[in-house]
Amino acid sequence: MASRFQILPFIAIAVLASLIHPCSSIEFHRKLSSWSDAGATWYGAANGAGSDGGACGYKGAVYTPPFSSMIAAGGPSLYKSGMGCGSCYQVKCSGNAACSSNPVTVVITDECPGGPCLNEPHFDLSGTAFGAMANPGQADQLRGAGAIQIQFTRVQCNWAGAKLTFVVDAGSNPQYFAVLVQYQNGDGDLSAVELMQSGAGAAWAPMQHSWGAVWKFNAGSALQAPLSLRLTSSSGNKLVASNVIPAGWNAGTTYQSTVNY
Repeated sequence: MASRFQILPFIAIAVLASLIHPCSSIEFHRKLSSWSDAGATWYGAANGAGSDGGACGYKGAVYTPPFSSMIAAGGPSLYKSGMGCGSCYQVKCSGNAACSSNPVTVVITDECPGGPCLNEPHFDLSGTAFGAMANPGQADQLRGAGAIQIQFTRVQCNWAGAKLTFVVDAGSNPQYFAVLVQYQNGDGDLSAVELMQSGAGAAWAPMQHSWGAVWKFNAGSALQAPLSLRLTSSSGNKLVASNVIPAGWNAGTTYQSTVNY
């Protein structure tokens, strides 16, 4: 794995180049999107999904399609205090006899805050995802290694057949609205969420990142539904789910959008 002291000169040169020629920043992004080294461990049941939902708040969705237990708890640079929730990566290994060298796709659904995860970057994979990097019939052998070196790269999420979903937090009430966002295609993670109420003078208002994949809005007065939500992905792409939260909405209820990235 390259040390941060090896990486820093490259970053400094790339940043300087981007100031001289704007297109160089695009090339810099491409280089950062190539394969990089990381550490990997696994947790939970051998054929499980790590933990029940984890620090992103997806709960039982981690077990079912489209996540299908192919999840990871990310170290600090991957989890990003919850802002990395929903981002997708391909991971592969080649340094163990059981490794297939074939990439598999995982999604960040949890946080790995300590131990080996502080040796950045680090993926604490579900037992299912860790075993998926193995040659056929050798998943248990690879899991037996416990900790290995892998290669990873950021990829676009493509949740075919799944709708962009909004799960209204159980603590929401007529003046306070919190929602978990899941199954967004493309970047997968979000940098901002905005809410617009109905009625005269309606305008977009920023929501606050609460925790994991949950965003909140304290209106201070009764919210006027239906509510529209505007998402901004980590690369700046915007998507509007118009009137996705209907009049008469209920806390703890799941609503689905007809649009996705």
